[in-house]
Amino acid sequence: MKKSLNLFDTTLLVAGSMIGSGIFIVSADIARVVGSAGWLLVVWILSGVITLFAALSYGELAGMMPQAGGQFVYIKKAFGDLVAFVYGWTVFLVIQTGVIAAVAVAFAKFTGVFIPFFEEGNVMFQVVQLKITSAQLLAIFIIAFLTFINTRGIENGKAIQRIFTSAKLIALFALIIVGIYYGVNNGILSQNLSHAWDAKQADGNGGFFSLSGTSLATALGLAMIGSLFSSDAWNNVTFIAGEVENPKRNIPLGLFFGVSIVTLIYVLANVAYLCLLPLEGSPDGLTVAEQGMMFAQKDRVGTAALFVVFGDIAKYLMAALIMVSTFGCNNGLILAGSRLFQSMAKDGLFFKTTAKLNKFNVPARAMIFQAIWASLLCLSGSYGDLLDYCTFSSLIFYIITIAGLFVLRKKMPDAERPYKAFGYPVIPALYIVLTTLICIDLLVYKTFNCGMGLLIIALGVPVYFMFKRTNNGVSEN
Repeated sequence: MKKSLNLFDTTLLVAGSMIGSGIFIVSADIARVVGSAGWLLVVWILSGVITLFAALSYGELAGMMPQAGGQFVYIKKAFGDLVAFVYGWTVFLVIQTGVIAAVAVAFAKFTGVFIPFFEEGNVMFQVVQLKITSAQLLAIFIIAFLTFINTRGIENGKAIQRIFTSAKLIALFALIIVGIYYGVNNGILSQNLSHAWDAKQADGNGGFFSLSGTSLATALGLAMIGSLFSSDAWNNVTFIAGEVENPKRNIPLGLFFGVSIVTLIYVLANVAYLCLLPLEGSPDGLTVAEQGMMFAQKDRVGTAALFVVFGDIAKYLMAALIMVSTFGCNNGLILAGSRLFQSMAKDGLFFKTTAKLNKFNVPARAMIFQAIWASLLCLSGSYGDLLDYCTFSSLIFYIITIAGLFVLRKKMPDAERPYKAFGYPVIPALYIVLTTLICIDLLVYKTFNCGMGLLIIALGVPVYFMFKRTNNGVSEN
């Protein structure tokens, strides 16, 4: 593979893969769950800190093992083939492809703002109970288009990532500056902060109930599923380590810079929202001010905030920004994910054909497998469920990977470590504890969806033995 990605590219890959459509939407749900400006910002700050803790820990692993496949390689070295395969299986079945599908559908839905043909609900045809919409077909086309572009060489994917990630970062900073400048003197921010710590949750009937103690801790955990989903996919840069210049330096630094930039943007974006919109609102409100952040139309908080500044043109500005954001996000996901499946195939843990590189030195067949499954998920329509599956499953494997940091310190004490995890062992251990508590919270209160995530993970075990038998055995490491 050609080493053509520098520190700038790795930082953009981290940031670009993280920022999709979530930051423009999920704050509405968070506001309904925690009910105050202070706790809303705490959710976003906590999510950023937790993600940064993980990224700092991954930096050591990336420096030790700068190979294509990233997280798969780390888990394999620490826990062996079986656990590594189950991780890769889950990434293929739901984590990577599920996010690709959800992001592609988000792109298609916001295309509908400009081209009504792609508006939600435009059913093209129906197969039994499965309704196929124009938005889903456009999402599949976008996945196919980006897959094709990336099969033509990494330079294509790199160029798209540079252009679209730079554009959306600039646009987001502009949105933040405009929002804060316009809203700081209108009294809305002070109104939102006047009861910043009075936590309460919407009851679904236009009323609220107070939160404190255990109920507040539970609400924070549930609220974080959206912010953590919006902060996910930062680990994708590790999948593509084989094509990074000086990966022992550039991947740890790219993780740190990328996650830090996105965390700062997310927190400031929510400050901008709080400058422009009341946090509280009513589902029966007729104006964006009456609806507030909590009940913004279709949860599109970003659009509602821009409406305060720009009026009716806001929906077009935000739709364009989200289209740029999701297009760049999916490019990074498609580019990086295929390298993980290629790495698995080289170890006999995925379809053998996906191990091959094409004439452009990229794993085109792995990309095609990824695209086909992501396209099928586009047709599922269960995007809320996919969010739960992806976030819960991702958190479990982040915990396992960072636990592997402790295992490898014992198992490979003399291995070269160009970068050592910041705050070891306290920060990695704190990440494991906090994330485990969030997973327990989700498992208790979103039992079915999290249980489905666990079932998908468990199904990887018999599939592993099938691959092992088919490939004449895979040695345990």
